[in-house]
Amino acid sequence: MAKTKTFKPKARRPRGFEDRDAGVIRAERALVSAASAVYERWGFEPLETPAFEYADALGKFLPDEERPNEGVFALTDDDGQWMALRYDLTAPLARFAAENFQDLTKPFRRYQFGEVWRNEKPGPGRFRQFVQCDADSVGAPGPAADAEMIALAVEVMSAAGLQPDEFVVKVNDRRLLDGVLESLGAASMESRMRVLRAIDKLDRLGLEGVEMLLGAGRRDESGDFTEGAGLSKNQSYMVLNFLELSKDLSFYNENNYRDGYISNVNYTNDIDYMFNYQGFNETSRKGLEALQEIASILNAIKINPKAWNFDTSVVRGLGYYTGPVFETELLATPTYPDGSPMQFGSVASGGRYDDLVARFTGQAVPATGFSFGVSRFAAALSALGRLDAADADPLVIVIAPEKDQMAEYFAIAAELRAAGLRAEAFVGGGNMGKQLKYADRREAAFAVIVGSEEREQGVATVKDLKLGAELAEAMTDREEWKAQKQQFTVERGVLADELKRRLSGH
Repeated sequence: MAKTKTFKPKARRPRGFEDRDAGVIRAERALVSAASAVYERWGFEPLETPAFEYADALGKFLPDEERPNEGVFALTDDDGQWMALRYDLTAPLARFAAENFQDLTKPFRRYQFGEVWRNEKPGPGRFRQFVQCDADSVGAPGPAADAEMIALAVEVMSAAGLQPDEFVVKVNDRRLLDGVLESLGAASMESRMRVLRAIDKLDRLGLEGVEMLLGAGRRDESGDFTEGAGLSKNQSYMVLNFLELSKDLSFYNENNYRDGYISNVNYTNDIDYMFNYQGFNETSRKGLEALQEIASILNAIKINPKAWNFDTSVVRGLGYYTGPVFETELLATPTYPDGSPMQFGSVASGGRYDDLVARFTGQAVPATGFSFGVSRFAAALSALGRLDAADADPLVIVIAPEKDQMAEYFAIAAELRAAGLRAEAFVGGGNMGKQLKYADRREAAFAVIVGSEEREQGVATVKDLKLGAELAEAMTDREEWKAQKQQFTVERGVLADELKRRLSGH
């Protein structure tokens, strides 16, 4: 009788998903902590919404709308309703605000961080699951709320350790482009969304790639074809000219700095120039007026003018934005070990979305927000050496030389934790050499040893592993190394105090 072969699944990670190790997780936690402290200081309250939302609540605003499942991971509930993993934190906020509209103090100011999922084609640095961190104001009309979000973005960048010349928040208003498309006769929702998605790929594809997506379409290196917006050549040129418009404009002048901030700036000249652009209409005018007010507010609260600028190429690919939009770009460029630059693109973005809550309520509810992808931003900051707070507290390993004394070793580790130290009792088995090697690989600060001799004398032997590693690296003479006191004995009653004293010396 033939033996049945036992099925062994292949250990493999799904495409577009990543495993994050301890260093990455701590870096991301440090970044979220820094951003959350800024949000709290500005008066925002935390909120947590579920990972799943009903699919119809997510709307038709997905960046990969052409895919059969509309860019989300979806399944049916036991009552036959479609649910989907949230693709951002904004659509769940809109649902929450609509569901609790009568009870909310408005504007409702909340921040949230959590996992989001997107069923998009994965690629380098493009994952299907990642962490976002958002701040939003629901029920906040007018450019003043948008200016606050831009100022908030600048402060979060600073709290993360970046200097004003290491990043820039690029600001625009979607109504400028809406006006251009209206003038071109290409203002239908379908055409508008294809144009927006084409422009949103400018950094990655360049003007030539965007031009193809504005026209008939583009085939990428893998052979996949993306249908274009169907604009004529003249219409495409008009849109491309609009993207380049801000290169000659600025809301500030280098000669108008005073103590690092703007003084006596005449915004009217820039706005007047923009009003004369032939592609603009009344819709564009409203956007220009909003940008003028935003600039005035950012100047009044002394936001460093190097930290933001006006950029007509910023449109944001999601369809729910209705007014001012912005993206944060890193100017400091981290490098790989071979010296080649790392490309991170936009690390934070936001804008106004006045129609999202209205899908549920049937009435206009103004809203604006700011969001950043934690994983991408943390990776960039780590590469730049800006996340010192990501280091874990020093670790103490309690070695277990006698297997029948495990209760004692656990008690010692518990005493150390009660004193505020990070400690563990070794549970892996093996001789003392193996255990000390484990402590070295864990990069522990100390290894505590209590054998029969130490127990009789009421002491503990401690190996200062960090000091030992430093001495081993610095010294070439074995006898000199032996003479150093990287191992010492301490009374059990003062073990925790002595370790804390020595850690302060480390």
